[in-house]
Amino acid sequence: MLRHFRAEDGARLAYRDEGEGLPVLALSGLTRNGTDFDYLAPHLRDVRLIRPDYRGRGDSDWTGAATYTVPQEAMDALALLDHLGLERAAILGTSRGGLIGLLLTATARDRMLGLCLNDIGPVLERGGLERIFDYVGRNPAATSLSELAQRMPRAMPGFANVPDSRWLEEARKHYRETPDGLRINYDPALRESFLTAFDGPEVDTWPLFDAARGLPLALIRGANSDLLSPETAREMQRRRPDMIFTEVPDRAHIPFLDEAEALTAIRAWLRMMR
Repeated sequence: MLRHFRAEDGARLAYRDEGEGLPVLALSGLTRNGTDFDYLAPHLRDVRLIRPDYRGRGDSDWTGAATYTVPQEAMDALALLDHLGLERAAILGTSRGGLIGLLLTATARDRMLGLCLNDIGPVLERGGLERIFDYVGRNPAATSLSELAQRMPRAMPGFANVPDSRWLEEARKHYRETPDGLRINYDPALRESFLTAFDGPEVDTWPLFDAARGLPLALIRGANSDLLSPETAREMQRRRPDMIFTEVPDRAHIPFLDEAEALTAIRAWLRMMR
């Protein structure tokens, strides 16, 4: 069931809170929302899965490009934990959500039980960022969800063995049909925020990764990812030999998380915190 709470600035933010057990705060990708984890949720047991919609996405308020930043979204994540009366939670971060998780390891480590990163790390490959640049904040050319689903396999290189039904699910999650064609289900101003970060100075985020020392840590990489390189994944393993690591074949950025390899890694990570 979708619920809402108020952030410190008064923004009305949406979230889902389901199940009982270990609290897992699931943070979605850049343009996405809590439904990112619909494929994973049925496979989790003894977990309280908390899935926010970031501001400007899903059913949360649109608050403007200046507020669509990793630091603001990290503060919103902590505000949600406070709202729910949770001192600590494990964080499962997909893409953008993993960057938020990394920031929280350095700024709010005492609120974290562990961190699982889905196809994200301290180094983001330029080619992958440029691909995101091409579509973020723009409405698709397709005029219907079914047409878009048919186009997705060609538009998503690196993915294979994905049933047509899954592409249609993806289209329904992230776009809406209108009399004027398909529209994105997030604030188009997110493009401005992304471009500001895209054109900004490079930041060394390895210290954020190193701040996770001692926390239960897992990394899931799409074997064909253009955002998280094999070299970065190997360096993450070198720095954290105890990190659970898996690659998901036939997946680029990002794995859906219901693949057998992803589920095995997530379950092993959850066992470390019980």
